[in-house]
Amino acid sequence: MEIDFEGAAARLKPIVNRTPLQLNEGLSSKYNCQVYLKREDLQRVRSYKIRGAYNMISTLPAEVSAKGVVCASAGNHAQGFAFSCHKLGIKGVVFMPSITPKQKITQTRMFGGPDLEIVLTGDTFDDCAAAAKIYTKEHHMTFIPPFNHAKIIEGQGTVAIEILEDQKDIDYVFVPVGGGGLAGGVGLYFKQHSPATKIIGAEPEGAASLTAALKVGEPVVLDSINRFVDGAAVKRIGDLNLELFRQIQGTPTTVPEGRICSTILDLYNRDAIVAEPAGALSIAALEDFKEEIKGKKVVCIVSGSNNDIDRMPEIKELSLQYEGLKHYFLIGFSQRPGALREFLNLVLGPTDDIARFEYLHKTNKEHGTALVGIELLNKEDYAPLIERMHEHHIKFTELNKNDTLFTFLV
Repeated sequence: MEIDFEGAAARLKPIVNRTPLQLNEGLSSKYNCQVYLKREDLQRVRSYKIRGAYNMISTLPAEVSAKGVVCASAGNHAQGFAFSCHKLGIKGVVFMPSITPKQKITQTRMFGGPDLEIVLTGDTFDDCAAAAKIYTKEHHMTFIPPFNHAKIIEGQGTVAIEILEDQKDIDYVFVPVGGGGLAGGVGLYFKQHSPATKIIGAEPEGAASLTAALKVGEPVVLDSINRFVDGAAVKRIGDLNLELFRQIQGTPTTVPEGRICSTILDLYNRDAIVAEPAGALSIAALEDFKEEIKGKKVVCIVSGSNNDIDRMPEIKELSLQYEGLKHYFLIGFSQRPGALREFLNLVLGPTDDIARFEYLHKTNKEHGTALVGIELLNKEDYAPLIERMHEHHIKFTELNKNDTLFTFLV
């Protein structure tokens, strides 16, 4: 596989923003080290994906590009692809999952202009990618993959060039992983120019295709994935990227979706940084390496900021659950006057709050079941709450600990 990072950097120089590498004082203090953020969320299409897309499309022979190009994307690659097609005057067709946030669809249309066609199909990236490849073959066009191609990897790797031009002697680089194009490109460039730097590939717990592939020694298709981190929710890691990750001896780590949500909220509240779930992945992974990175120089790549504001209630909810501050119960109440008042007075603590309450059904005239969501001020208030429930003989089921019931009812 021939990779020319410097050639890609030259092609991209007039096209992409040179994004800043910023020392983050809050994270540096929290982890007792130097934490720098590579702000690809400030890129032209608000993610690094423009680097790979433009690099590949701009190097296609004229007779090939004249027939048009196709891509499949959960959003960010689509925007980089759309921008590149518009800039180069090439016909483009974008396939996106039907569940893609509206904000990403709108942005893709804006960057691509009136000649860009968007097709929404399938529930996941992998579903729409399969449809896109069939369309590409039928129309004799060229498929521009989001991660599994040397030219894509080459373009994404230019992020590493900028990092090393701004800071030397970097001990760790935390990179978000979906299909692995960014991790492969950044990791390879660091191996060539700063081999002592350790590469940490952070992927969402609910879509850990890299971790699964490393276990068996080859890419595998995950049976199901959690689509919340839509920019990194990929069922199968790219073949080339898995090979590169092994070559650079990178370290994979998985991050719970709830912690990613807490990181998004922290970044917004503390630093006014709007990060999408995939963009917050690398920072959320720091917690698992907090002892190892003490006193070190660390870079986290904030890969994108295409976050739909309509998702914020869901992000807050998942964060509260992860932090142990939001709990859901099925509670049996006696159908008599004062039963609910007794629960409020005897079971709830002084700072506990009922965030949701609804009767699900009445089993008979004497008892009824209610879905109750309780929000705590401190996670330490959870154990006393459960003790009071037992003390007052409350019949309850904890939904947070029952995935089937939780998904069905909450």
